[in-house]
Amino acid sequence: QVQLAESGGGLVQAGSSLRLSCAASGNIFRINAMGWYRQAPGEERELVARILSGGSTNYADSVKGRFTIARDNAKNTVYLQMNSLKPEDTAVYYCFANYLARDYWGQGTQVTVSA
Repeated sequence: QVQLAESGGGLVQAGSSLRLSCAASGNIFRINAMGWYRQAPGEERELVARILSGGSTNYADSVKGRFTIARDNAKNTVYLQMNSLKPEDTAVYYCFANYLARDYWGQGTQVTVSA
């Protein structure tokens, strides 16, 4: 079992920055992929960014150049640095981890960007 604890959401103005963190705990050897999805009201959950254990990354086109994902494998922690935030980034952000071919999810953290 993997437990994910997220932190770092909040209410900010457009153009501001936020940093999300997600720490995985449990009897873990090595997590494959970690990352973030988000879901806005009335929308489907979408991938924001993910990072594999080797360091390769994927980003949604809408966040490329503004968001950066990083990971500390020793701490099983993933970070999402979000810069130049826009109102359309407003959503609940969910951390995920893929471990032994199974996906685990955090409880979600709200990010609200005001115009």
